[in-house]
Amino acid sequence: MKLALVLGTSTGGTARHVRMLAAGCAARGVRVEVFGPAQTDRDFAFGGAAPGAGFTAVEIADRPRLPGDLRAIGRLRRLFRAWRPDVVHAHGLRAGALATIAVAFARTAAGNKQSRPALVVTVHNAPPAGGVTGAIYRVLELIVARNADSVLCVSADLEDRMRAAGARRVGHAVVPAALVSLTGDVSAETRGALRAEFGADPGQAIVLAVGRLAAQKGFGLLLDAAARWGDIRPAPLLVIAGQGPLAAELQARAASLGLTVRFAGHRPDVPALLAAADVFVLPSVCTRRGYPGRREPRADRGGRRDPRPARRRPAAGRDRARGARRSRPGRPAARGRRGPGPRPARRGCGGRRGARRIPPRRAVKRETLPRVPLAAHNKA
Repeated sequence: MKLALVLGTSTGGTARHVRMLAAGCAARGVRVEVFGPAQTDRDFAFGGAAPGAGFTAVEIADRPRLPGDLRAIGRLRRLFRAWRPDVVHAHGLRAGALATIAVAFARTAAGNKQSRPALVVTVHNAPPAGGVTGAIYRVLELIVARNADSVLCVSADLEDRMRAAGARRVGHAVVPAALVSLTGDVSAETRGALRAEFGADPGQAIVLAVGRLAAQKGFGLLLDAAARWGDIRPAPLLVIAGQGPLAAELQARAASLGLTVRFAGHRPDVPALLAAADVFVLPSVCTRRGYPGRREPRADRGGRRDPRPARRRPAAGRDRARGARRSRPGRPAARGRRGPGPRPARRGCGGRRGARRIPPRRAVKRETLPRVPLAAHNKA
């Protein structure tokens, strides 16, 4: 069996997931070839994932660019015709749409429908909302939904979105979290060296955020929050580790707000960064649940955080419960649930449009916490 894995520009979880799939399939005797940007291969070494796994460069940019996209489609078409994979598995809407068109063109050129490989697309994120880019991504979403043999999604709202777009077969994708060492293994010397690298003064707290510099990660919101730290002395030092399409925009925004922010770029030493930081912030406006290793805090009725992982009711049970709530006589449908009439729009990562559909006080009670100076938490 021959498996072609296709991905676009990635600096984080998607590329690690593809590398894991390449290594696992190659270890089971599958011939694997990864098609993606050369820079992504330099960062993650797909060809060295396992014996039997290879890599071929195809430049798929992180944003829609018509000339480059046409070149990528043509190159994928030629490579698929030459290598003749049994399955093409693309990751992300952009890579999925380009691979879909390339597979269709390769089949047309071959003149035999039986030569078409099975096409699987994993959707890791919702498309951007609004503007020209949002409109382009909606077209890419339709291309994937209506042509892929199977669409896998990392969260339930993405599954609903792809079904609404016309996908025939939709499944849930589980993306295991990467194993990292504990922060307790980091020496005091390493922590001190990192603080010196970022220019942190003695007694100054380091606030750390890690992630791809993209809209759904919420780093713009974090910068707006950091602009309100002016009454804290000494002012915390914000460190953002990661790469992405919004790097230049975020740097310009930090400068316009008069903030001192260290943009650390791609870092392989995230556990050490966590050990050196006093506060870690996860500002994402869209959190996907395809990661079984992540423990997300819940809230009890008193508003206190519960560190236990949230239990997920089986799909059949959820459907029965929803049906029971909807069928209760004399009572309107629960908020956010489907009742009589047209189905309400799902909340995904729709930016302002999605935010207007968020019901207030939906899950967690607000709680006022005592204010403690950050400097009091500095490590020795």
